[in-house]
Amino acid sequence: MFISASTGCYSHLRFEDACQQLADLEYDRIELTLNDQGDDFTIASIIEDPDAAASRCRNATRLSICAINITSEMKPDEFPGLFKFAKLLKIAQVTIPSLELGTPFNDETDRLKKLVNLATQDGIRLSLKTQIGRLTEDPHTATELCGAVKGLGLTLDPTHYTCGPHREQDYDIVFPFTTHVHFRDSTPDQMQVSVGLGEIDYSRIITGLKRYDYRRAFSVDMIPSLSDPNSLGLEMRKLRMLLESLL
Repeated sequence: MFISASTGCYSHLRFEDACQQLADLEYDRIELTLNDQGDDFTIASIIEDPDAAASRCRNATRLSICAINITSEMKPDEFPGLFKFAKLLKIAQVTIPSLELGTPFNDETDRLKKLVNLATQDGIRLSLKTQIGRLTEDPHTATELCGAVKGLGLTLDPTHYTCGPHREQDYDIVFPFTTHVHFRDSTPDQMQVSVGLGEIDYSRIITGLKRYDYRRAFSVDMIPSLSDPNSLGLEMRKLRMLLESLL
């Protein structure tokens, strides 16, 4: 098990500057958060030239890139370019969002079977983020998707089970399928609060995952729009040190 931080914590900065910020905060592994917005380092630019995008990553940072987090929906024909990019950087973990709530279960499983098969060919673990407003907002549906699609994993973001409509449910059932984790502190009413003031039980989650031989990343994934720019770095240091004390 190890700790990383997402470039999404500094999504308001250029990619290179975000990487430098994470290095300055003494993280030694990073997760790339990518979407189709903005004009800097987007999914479209990566798909257009995966080799150039991989080269830009190598030039931007010497930190180990351990995962990719896709925060917007992608078209099926865009995934080969994304997986090529991941393979060039030897990134084995890719997170994508599940389809929106209300999508027929069978439609989603059909889509995921094709994507998992494609990812597996490149040695990539594909996982769905547990997320409000999407099929994975219910922990039971999330695990059912994994049961229906062999090789599919989950990226556990406990914030969405703390704040979401299923907040009263026990979400430990997702632990056996968890291949990646996103952490920030939260309460039932707020998606993000200062570290230590929320209700995320990091110790319980880490202990629960250990039972299933979890040996992968715990990625600090702050939401910039909910952060005070003057204290974001301090909050990220606090959470890194807290997680280090638990591992």
